[in-house]
Amino acid sequence: MHDYLRINRANWNARVPVHVTSDFYDVAGFRAGGSALRPFELEEVGDVAGRDLVHLQCHFGLDTLSWARRGARVTGLDLSDAAIGEAARIAGECGIPARFVAADVYDAPEALGGATYDIVYTGVGALVWLPDVTRWAATVAALLRPGGFLYIAEFHPFTDVLDDETGTRVTHDYFDRGPHVYADPYSYAGDDVLEHQTSVQFRHGLGEIVTAIAAAGLRVEFLHEHDHTLFRRFATLTGEEGVYRMPGEAPRIPLMFSLRASM
Repeated sequence: MHDYLRINRANWNARVPVHVTSDFYDVAGFRAGGSALRPFELEEVGDVAGRDLVHLQCHFGLDTLSWARRGARVTGLDLSDAAIGEAARIAGECGIPARFVAADVYDAPEALGGATYDIVYTGVGALVWLPDVTRWAATVAALLRPGGFLYIAEFHPFTDVLDDETGTRVTHDYFDRGPHVYADPYSYAGDDVLEHQTSVQFRHGLGEIVTAIAAAGLRVEFLHEHDHTLFRRFATLTGEEGVYRMPGEAPRIPLMFSLRASM
């Protein structure tokens, strides 16, 4: 297997300065009191006030800090030391108490000093960076207190099999887990050329993800599939402000999913 961790850390470190200044992330809006969380996440997670929440693969922490603004005691962990540095800086500028740690997600229990949490949160676009979801689910279980829960909001893996232009033709193998190596000079959130352009990604089917969570001893409370996504995943999608769907009378497909599972 490729040295995915070293390659992806360099790639994400290169993305950080692009993302922090991008309209996509709107750090200025966050500093002014905005939230990076989606309405369905707020509804499905519920009240977090006074609860300990760890955000795995937190990037530079806007989702993490948004949970803190809702009353959670938050910790964010990410493989990118550049992202963790920015997260700590933004937290300090906004006066939001938070802990941020740079580490591989599989090392989270040790990197966080054996701490446990009421909520393990994983935001969109996270699982594709992990080669082994069974190991990831076991890591989640090690971080949860009895009665705590995992919450995932994620892009639906079905979208990875479809063509980018229309989202109507099957062009990729759903069961091809990878690794898939990409070389892209640009990030999804900016036009600056990245210094480190190679990334290594992995696909995981919905059944694989749910099975891994169950095998780790968690009880699935719900699995919701959503007919919208956060960006124009296919050229034909219509919408704005982070809500994009198939156009007009076109048959709907699952574009995102969310899952909650408890200890």
